[in-house]
Amino acid sequence: MELVAEKKEEYDSNNNSSTQLPPPPSADEDRERVALDLKAGLHPLKHKFVFWYTRRTPGVRTQTSYEDNIKKIVDFSTAEAFWVCYCHLARSSTLPSPTDLHLFKEGIRPLWEDSANCNGGKWIIRFKKVVSGRFWEDLVFCRGVVAFAYIRHVLALIGDQLDYGDNICGAVLSIRFNEDILSVWNRNASDHQAVMALRDSIKRHLKLPHGYVMEYKPHDASLRDNSSYRNTWLRG
Repeated sequence: MELVAEKKEEYDSNNNSSTQLPPPPSADEDRERVALDLKAGLHPLKHKFVFWYTRRTPGVRTQTSYEDNIKKIVDFSTAEAFWVCYCHLARSSTLPSPTDLHLFKEGIRPLWEDSANCNGGKWIIRFKKVVSGRFWEDLVFCRGVVAFAYIRHVLALIGDQLDYGDNICGAVLSIRFNEDILSVWNRNASDHQAVMALRDSIKRHLKLPHGYVMEYKPHDASLRDNSSYRNTWLRG
């Protein structure tokens, strides 16, 4: 995994944890960023995003915390920068198990305890390994884009195509031995309307076949049972 390996070495060499983030940008800072990108002839996204990477050695116990294992790969704020980043990432079929690839809005760490995530939860979809890469790419961006000028209008997660986009924190692709798991994290698990609308939007965008079941789990439940994907509360 070319880009992941390079960035992982870079962050491992630093003393500071890669998860020590600056505060999220203010609305004024976002507007200034967008204005500068437009002036440069680029296609700015509504939010800046960050790719993160987690890799654990199977069967090896370690004192390193999950937070310390999360490594920042790269960030981007324009459609052009996204394509550069994504074209250098290894495809999911080549990633070892267990591995997690995270895509989150800037200022939000891919942790249950993060202030943006702690009251939220995630929709979970389990895939056979032969098809997970396609659905991950369908979620992150719309496949088959030809006209580059319209890229920012067809991006799904990063382009705010999904309903209640401001309620979305990010997405995770979890590579496991027998299956791969795609999850979409949202801010507010108690807003039932937003939770169900997000489910419906994901189903529509991915064109999920009828045989796939989506499961929802609040992050506070994950904190209690120390599990990301077991004991889900809602199926739909």
